[in-house]
Amino acid sequence: MEFEPVIGLEVHAQLLTQTKIFCGCSAKYGGVPNHHTCPVCLGMPGVLPVLNRRVVEFAMKMALATHCRINGESSFARKNYFYPDLPKGYQISQYNQPLAEHGWVDLDLADGRKRIGITRIHLEEDAGKLMHDAFNPASSVDLNRTGVPLMEIVSEPEMRNPEEAADYLKRLHEILVYLEVCDGNMEEGSFRCDANISLRPLGTEKFGTRTELKNMNSFRNVQRALEYEIKRQSYLLESGTPVIQETRLWNDAQGVTQSMRSKEEAHDYRYFPDPDLVPLLISSAWIAELEKSLPELPLVKRERFISAYNLSPYDAGVLTSSCALADYFEAAAKLSEQPKQAANWVMGDLLRFLNEDKKDIKDSTMTPAALADLLKLIEAGTISGKMGKEVFAAMYQSGKTAQTIIAEQGLVQITDETEIAGIIAAVVNANPEQLAQYRGGRDKLFGFFVGQVMKATQGKANPQIINDLLKKALNNG
Repeated sequence: MEFEPVIGLEVHAQLLTQTKIFCGCSAKYGGVPNHHTCPVCLGMPGVLPVLNRRVVEFAMKMALATHCRINGESSFARKNYFYPDLPKGYQISQYNQPLAEHGWVDLDLADGRKRIGITRIHLEEDAGKLMHDAFNPASSVDLNRTGVPLMEIVSEPEMRNPEEAADYLKRLHEILVYLEVCDGNMEEGSFRCDANISLRPLGTEKFGTRTELKNMNSFRNVQRALEYEIKRQSYLLESGTPVIQETRLWNDAQGVTQSMRSKEEAHDYRYFPDPDLVPLLISSAWIAELEKSLPELPLVKRERFISAYNLSPYDAGVLTSSCALADYFEAAAKLSEQPKQAANWVMGDLLRFLNEDKKDIKDSTMTPAALADLLKLIEAGTISGKMGKEVFAAMYQSGKTAQTIIAEQGLVQITDETEIAGIIAAVVNANPEQLAQYRGGRDKLFGFFVGQVMKATQGKANPQIINDLLKKALNNG
């Protein structure tokens, strides 16, 4: 029997605020354990939480960017469970009245565009962190993360293979970072994902028994974990063994999922309205104000780059992978008036150097204006494309302008036809054997003569002029 996967993702994004969701403690990652805490986030008796307005605004921006309907009234509830990193014994979250609902994200897949629905976006506080000692049978609790603001984005179960799930996750990540509401750091846990997956016989509508996958800290691992789980569940169903509803952890080292615990249902958490927090009321004027502040979003920017700069979908995708990279390219393209060349240099040499140095485009010592100046010099014939590579490397390392480096290294291209013709004549006269062979039909020796002329000019002669004059010299025998 052939089975069809049914996949839905629950994404938790840590919102990029200075302080926590219900108190004034720092939300910064790291720090001395248990120092970013106060009576509110530690759950001391008699304290009252106060909602952070910036948290709400950041979540509203994401809701607008994903076409969700923002509810005029939403509320907070207590999600009750016991765990050592949860000092209050409950987590403040949103349950039956979330901040926003019924949105979508579009994916550009190989076989066309597909829309993935978003069920809801809601706010909640993060729990603390358990630290396990490998050499001592004890665990420590760090409550710095307790109360850090989280936004949970729950998709509809509309993804049908691991590749779609990974692509959907990348699109969400991209939007969050563009909006500057989340730094998207998966290693630090500020962007993390739980995946729900079940299998059903192909052509049927009823969902199968689902499992939840956790502990996936990269796009690739989300895809790998889903691929493994599809194989595991297929084997069980084909052998007549029922799939158990449970939470499973992804073991990256072994490439397998492992059982963690039975899967809880909503009623297991005994949700009830939080009596310390009033309902959250959002006006249409507030929504309109935030809507005006939204930047151009990745998909829209990608389509504009394709049409305005005649870029391929692939090139446009690379250049819009971050807002900073897109801004850099667009500035260089406009200043140089050579968008295709600007795209090639940014995606090639610049990103290669930045990757080698483990730097971001924001840290580049070469400005878009400096790159544009280099492109203009190549276009004008002042230096060749090959020389441009040398100049670019020196610009990147030193921060100097192209003109300065060209002057210091004497890299001005030779374009004087009389000078180049004289050098060609000397090369031809110095290689009579190769000349006779070329005129005898060995056309490939043309490259030999080009190389000799370039060597004689230290690579400074204009290649097109060399080709034109060399053909005349070699064929005039």
